[in-house]
Amino acid sequence: MAWLLVVVAGILETGFAVCLKLSHGFTRLGPTIAFAAFALGSFGLLTLSLKKLDVGPAYAVWTGIGAAGTAIYGMVFLDDVVSTLKLVSISLVIVGVIGLQISGSAH
Repeated sequence: MAWLLVVVAGILETGFAVCLKLSHGFTRLGPTIAFAAFALGSFGLLTLSLKKLDVGPAYAVWTGIGAAGTAIYGMVFLDDVVSTLKLVSISLVIVGVIGLQISGSAH
């Protein structure tokens, strides 16, 4: 269950990163409020998961999901540049996240 919290927190991290861009420096109210909601949810779930998980693997999985998710969202919906190197790098992040999740022990 703790790893599920980390995964959902990572997805919410993608949401807050995207909303941060869409807020245009916190000048647009809707994306700014969404940023705050996603950030609170993400940090809250990560905090709960750390009661059961080692901090290193959990944090790495959380940031990896957020980074890969944000990069993919940007390429698909925000016209970010797509390149072979970027796609390979995102794939490596995802493989690393899976490896860390498998190696992370719960206490």
